[in-house]
This record gives sequence, C-alpha cells and structure tokens, in this order.
Amino acid sequence: MKLTTLCYIEKDDSYLMLYRNKKDKDQSQGKWLGIGGKLEDGESPEDCVFREVFEETGLKLKSVTSRGVITFISDVWEDELMFMFTATEFEGSLLENCNEGELSWIKKTDIMDLSLWEGDRYFLKDLIDGKPLVNMKLTYEGDKLVNCEKYYVN
Repeated sequence: MKLTTLCYIEKDDSYLMLYRNKKDKDQSQGKWLGIGGKLEDGESPEDCVFREVFEETGLKLKSVTSRGVITFISDVWEDELMFMFTATEFEGSLLENCNEGELSWIKKTDIMDLSLWEGDRYFLKDLIDGKPLVNMKLTYEGDKLVNCEKYYVN
C-alpha cells in the first residue's frame, strides 16, 4: 500500500487545484485534484505535504490542518492510504509551470462541476461544508466507485 498526502490550499473562497494532464500513464489523467504526493522514506505525512506543495506549486505553507485519512482500494491500482490536509496560510508565488499539470484557483461553488474522482466528491463536499475530520474508505472497480464508508472523528 502506498502512502500519500493531499492538501487543499484555500484563498478567497477558492481551493488551489491541479488538473492532471502532463504525465503518461497517470492514474489521475484528466482529473482535478488537490496538491500532494507520495511519502519518501523517513518522512511524516506533514513533512511530505510541505515538501510536495512547495515542489508542485512554489508555495511555502506556514501550517496545515489534518482533515482525515482516506483509504483507497482498487482492483487496478495499488491500494493507497492518503493523509488529507487543508491550509490557509502560505507565502511565495505560484509556479507558472507545474510538471504535474495545470494549477488553478477554483471557487468552492464550482469544484463539483470539475472532472473529479467520484470518491473525491464525498470528502470535498465535507471540506466545503466545514464538516469535522473525516476518515473514509473508498473502493473502486476500475474508475467506478463501488463503495464509500465514512467515519467522522471528534
């Protein structure tokens, strides 16, 4: 199982989103995601999210808020445990060219209109609605979500 992070950076009632369109054999090709990536040896999830956000966006996060852990089970891709964060404080300038895809600030009211993984819609709705920490298990057959289990944490 691979370990990853994902961060939704917020500014002006928008999230910074990444449209994945630059890598061959990208399981998220053509989808919009938050910012993140795989943990490297010796990294904590927090270390990883700070590093990945800087590498992909040029932004240096000042702090992050843990928003949950998402388990992805797939019959096609390697299973994944993703640590989800949000951030509102950062410094630096957004990169003009990200090697993962196109970066764009998307209004929260427009996010559900994007090409998203079906399961992402569940946790994004909770983030947008200001719900508490959520842990989820999302099970996919190919690109189709076949099960979603949510666990709210106090």
